[in-house]
Amino acid sequence: MKDRTMTHAPGGRRRPRGNRIATAVLLLFTAGSLFPLVWTAVAASRNNTRLAQTPPPLWFGKNLLGNLEIAWEDANLGSALLNTTVVASCTAAGTVLFATLAGFAFAKLRFRMKNALLVLVVGTMMVPPQLSVVPLYMLIAELRWTDQLQAVILPGLVSAFGVFFMRQYLMEALPGELIEAARVDGASSLRVVWHVVFPAARPAMAVLGMLTFVMAWNDFFWPVVALTQSGNPTVQVALTGLGRGYVPDQSVVMAGALLGTLPLLLAFVLFGRQIVGGIMQGAVKG
Repeated sequence: MKDRTMTHAPGGRRRPRGNRIATAVLLLFTAGSLFPLVWTAVAASRNNTRLAQTPPPLWFGKNLLGNLEIAWEDANLGSALLNTTVVASCTAAGTVLFATLAGFAFAKLRFRMKNALLVLVVGTMMVPPQLSVVPLYMLIAELRWTDQLQAVILPGLVSAFGVFFMRQYLMEALPGELIEAARVDGASSLRVVWHVVFPAARPAMAVLGMLTFVMAWNDFFWPVVALTQSGNPTVQVALTGLGRGYVPDQSVVMAGALLGTLPLLLAFVLFGRQIVGGIMQGAVKG
C-alpha cells in the first residue's frame, strides 16, 4: 500500500510531505518580510503622481537613480551615514563591553547587596525613556555637548537589558570551575575576564552587539532632541528634512529611507554568517 505521507526525492529517497509544507510556510514568511523593503524600492523608483494613483505601482519605474541622488544631496546623507556608523558602532561596542563585565559580576562574583542591585538595574527597564529626556538634555547643555555625537553615544554605552541578558547567559554558559581553576593557576581578575569570560560569552556578545547596533542605527527620539539637521545629524534625523513642502514628495522620502536601510542589510550580509555561527556554537555548548 502506497504511503501518502512520503514523497520520493530525486535521489530515490523518500521525503516527508511535511517538509514541503514547512518550506512553503517559510517561503511565505520570507516573502512577507521582504515585501516592505521591495515596496520601498518600488516607491523610490516612481514619482509622486504615480504613487497617488489607484492601484499603486507594483513594479520598478525609471526614477530610482534620480530620486536617490535628490535624497542624498537634500539630506546630506553622506555625513549622516558616517555619523550614524560612528554612533552605532561606539554604542554597540560600549554596551557589549560593559554589559559583559556587569553580567559576569552579577552571575559569578559574590558581593554585598548583589540581588538588590540586580533588581535595581532591571527595574530601570520599567522607566519610560521619555521621563529622562529633560534632565539628560539639561546635562548635555551644561557640558556644552549639544549637537555633538558624544551627546548621543554616552547615554547608550550600557543598557539594563544588556546587563540582564549577559547575566542570564553567563549563569549557564560559564562554569564556576573554570574561574576557580584560572585563579588557582595564578590568573589575575583581568586575565580571568580576558581568557575565560570573554571566550565563553562570545556568542551572546555577538547577539547583543547586533541588536544594539540595529537599535542605535534606527534610534530617532533622543538624536532628534540632541542633534540638529544642519549640524551633526544621524540618518534618522537627516531624513526628517526630506519631503518637506506643501505636497511632500513621497518618492524622495522612500529613496532616503532606502539609502538609510542599505548599510544595515550590507552589514548583515557580511557578518550574518559569523553571528549565526556564534549563536549555534553557544546553543551547542549550552
